Amino acid sequence: MAEPAPILQMRGIGKQFPGVKALDGVDFRLLPGEVHALMGENGAGKSTLIKVLTGVYDIDAGEIELRGARVAFSSPLAAQHAGISTVYQEVNLCANLSVAENIFIGREPRRLGRIQWKEMRRRAAELLSRLEIDIDVSAALSSYSLAVQQMVAIARAVDIDAQVLILDEPTSSLDASEVAQLFRVMRRLKEQGIAILFVSHFLDQIYEIADRMTILRNGRLVGEYLTSELSQVELVGKMIGRELADLERLEGKPMARQTPALVEADGLGRSGAIEPFTLTIHEGEVVGLAGLLGSGRTEVARLLFGADHAGSGTLRIGGEQVGLRTPRAAIRHHVAFCSENRRAEGLVPELTVRENIVLALQAARGWTRPIPRRRQDELVSKYVSALNIRPADPEQLVRNLSGGNQQKVMLARWLILEPRLLILDEPTRGIDVGAKAEIQRLVAELSDGGMAVLFISAELEEVLRLSHKVGVLRDRKLVAEIDNDERLTTDALTETIASGAAS
Repeated sequence: MAEPAPILQMRGIGKQFPGVKALDGVDFRLLPGEVHALMGENGAGKSTLIKVLTGVYDIDAGEIELRGARVAFSSPLAAQHAGISTVYQEVNLCANLSVAENIFIGREPRRLGRIQWKEMRRRAAELLSRLEIDIDVSAALSSYSLAVQQMVAIARAVDIDAQVLILDEPTSSLDASEVAQLFRVMRRLKEQGIAILFVSHFLDQIYEIADRMTILRNGRLVGEYLTSELSQVELVGKMIGRELADLERLEGKPMARQTPALVEADGLGRSGAIEPFTLTIHEGEVVGLAGLLGSGRTEVARLLFGADHAGSGTLRIGGEQVGLRTPRAAIRHHVAFCSENRRAEGLVPELTVRENIVLALQAARGWTRPIPRRRQDELVSKYVSALNIRPADPEQLVRNLSGGNQQKVMLARWLILEPRLLILDEPTRGIDVGAKAEIQRLVAELSDGGMAVLFISAELEEVLRLSHKVGVLRDRKLVAEIDNDERLTTDALTETIASGAAS
C-alpha cells in the first residue's frame, strides 16, 4: 500500500539562540491519519521544533510545507488559522466559563448580534459526542478533571478545522483511566484523517498509541522510525546517544559501603507525581537515580527535600521518623538539595556570588539574625577556593559567571550547611568538561568524608562512575535498585530503563 503524501513537511530546520544551536538541520514529516511521537531527552530540541512550527519562533534556516505549500507562521494564531492546533500540558482555557463557552469562545453562534446560547450548547454536546465524551456542556470547565479539560481543548481544536493536532505532554498529570479515555479520542481523530504530533516521556504510552516516531538529540535529527520496528531498548539507546553495541563497562567503580542507614523511605509517594517507593541511603553512600526525563527522578528528590508533600509512606533520617513539610524542615535535618534548574529554582541572578553562597545559611539562621560580614567573607573565601570558582571575586554578579561556575556557587551554598544528605539533580548538565570533572571529583570526596549523596543524571556513564548503587525509574515508578558491581553496565541499565525490570 502506497504511503500517503505528508500533510506537514519540515526540512533542514535551524534555530539559534545566543550561544546555543537549538536545532541543527532537523527534518520532520507528519502523515495524515497517524500519531507521530516526537522523542528526545531534555534539551533535545522538541519544544523548539514545535514552537518553530507554530510560529512562536522564526526559523533561521530550512522550510516548512503544509499540504504541499510553503508556509511561515508569524504567530500561533496564524498557525491555528492554517489548521495546526496545539494542546499543551497546562490547558490554556478559561476555567470559570462553561464547557460550551470554552469550545466556541470568539466563535459563538449569533443572531442579530446576540449569542445563541441554546444553539451553542447543542453544537458543543454534538461535537463532544462525536469524540465519545458525555458531559454537561453548561457546567463550568473548572468542575471537571484535568483529563476532561484536555478533551475540551482537543474538541475546540477539532472544531476549528485542525488538520494537524499537537499534543504536548497531555498525559503527564493523568491517571490510567484518563489516559485510556484520551487514547480513545486520539484513535477516533486518526480515523477522521487528523495527523497528531504526540510528545510524552512515558515509553509504554508511546508504544501503545504511536504509529511512528522521530528522535532528536542535542538539536539534531537521530532518525525517523516505525514504532513497530524499533524496540524500547533501541529507542532508549538512541535518545541517550549510545548504541547498545557501543555501550562499555566503566572501570574503577566505587567500593560498596558498610555504614549505618541515614535515610529510609518506606512506601513514600505522591499521587500524580511518583508512585510509592522504598529506598535506603547509607552514610557516605552515593545513590544514583537513572531514568528518562519524566520518569520520576526529580519527584523523588523533591519528596526527600520537603519541596513536595508526601501523600503516603514514612521517612526516617538517622533513625528518627520525620515529616518534611517544607524545605526549611529538611535543612534542619541536614538535607540539602541542588535543583536541576539553577536559574529558576537556585540562583538569584541579581545577587553577587557572596550573597548567593550565604543565602541558605542565612535562611536557616533566620532573617532577624544576620550573618556578620566578616563571617560571610571567611566562609565564601573558603568555598570559592575549595571549589575553584572563577572569577574568584565574591562581589561579581552571579549571572555573569559561566554555567559551570554557577553550579559551583550552588554547591557552595549547600556545603556551608554541612549536610548529611546532599541531593544533586543534574549537577553537570550544560557545563563544560573541566567543570564537570571537578564536580564529579567533589562528589567522590564528599562521599569519602561520610556525606550521603543522591545523584541524579541522564548520563548513565556518570551515574555508574560515581554511584555505589543505582535506583532505576520508569513512568514514575522505582522499578529496580541495583548494586553497582562489575556486572552492572550501561547496557544493563539501558535495558532496565527500557523494560522496567532488572536484567
